[in-house]
Amino acid sequence: MKTAVNPISVSKIKDPAQFGRVAVVMGGSSAEREVSLDSGRNVLAALQARGIDAHAIDGIPALLDALRAGHFARVFNILHGQHGGGEDGVLQGALESLNVPYTGSGVLGSALSMDKTRSKRVWQSMGLSTPTFAALPRGANVHAAARQIGFPLIVKPASEGSSVGVTRVFAEKDLDEAVKLAAKYPGDLLMETLIEGDELTVAILGRQVLPSIHIVPKAAFYDYNAKYVAEDTQYICPGLEGVAGEELSALSLAAFDALACAGWGRVDVMRDRTGRNWLLEVNTAPGMTSHSLVPKAAAAAGIDYQELCWRVLETSFAREWGMGNGESATAKTDPDDSRDSEGGAE
Repeated sequence: MKTAVNPISVSKIKDPAQFGRVAVVMGGSSAEREVSLDSGRNVLAALQARGIDAHAIDGIPALLDALRAGHFARVFNILHGQHGGGEDGVLQGALESLNVPYTGSGVLGSALSMDKTRSKRVWQSMGLSTPTFAALPRGANVHAAARQIGFPLIVKPASEGSSVGVTRVFAEKDLDEAVKLAAKYPGDLLMETLIEGDELTVAILGRQVLPSIHIVPKAAFYDYNAKYVAEDTQYICPGLEGVAGEELSALSLAAFDALACAGWGRVDVMRDRTGRNWLLEVNTAPGMTSHSLVPKAAAAAGIDYQELCWRVLETSFAREWGMGNGESATAKTDPDDSRDSEGGAE
């Protein structure tokens, strides 16, 4: 993997007034509403503690009404999920139409990343390793697909996050229950080979790759409870070092770029027992709760929670000034710049 990984840079915005009035949009109507509210409260408090004029907004309709009324200059999107969750490209399209700068990936990156099946097809086309999979439209012959993939396998909704609706299936007798659970959520299903080994995640901030995290749940599976409730999950950071760590960082950044992602995000990876890395998904608005992974990775890089939120918000300037994914979000963010830094709604 030849992708260059840039070193950690420092924040360039020094005056909180340059951000203008900021809407921290959280909650929404997706299956991840409660996690989003938790994330949003933390982000809001961090931004306000740094002197930023930030305010909470619950959900997309309320946000768009406030933006059309001219109440906010930019948006910190901490919604999670699809169908009102703000992570599937719908909100991004609305903000683009209103010319309001926002954090996170754009329309294409958000939509592609939310659809795990299409993400994997993109990675496959570029030679990036991802587990063997089958897309399962409603009514598909899941038993035939399972026989083709082989056990053990994973069944999950193709467009949900936070491990909702995910089941590890080791025998055919358990397949129908797994499908039943995944089918409770909107959209198609996804079946993929279960990679047995180490679960790793890599956070990306601007163009910087933060230290990887090796996740070691007490139970066999890093499920919703292990992510947001349990206190006994271990997080080893960095998860990999040396050449292996560099390879993981490069793969993660390549996967992020392949899906046209920008701003910040998190790439989830399985490392099998032979040492091969397998891409699972990209999260374009990662959790920011007390249990969340991006703050842990940032802390390992010397970036505290308040500074992390500041830098994520800072990346919104990249889109405001029409900068591409390959440019640092802070490259043109000069406190003495004479351009109107608020942009968007006045």
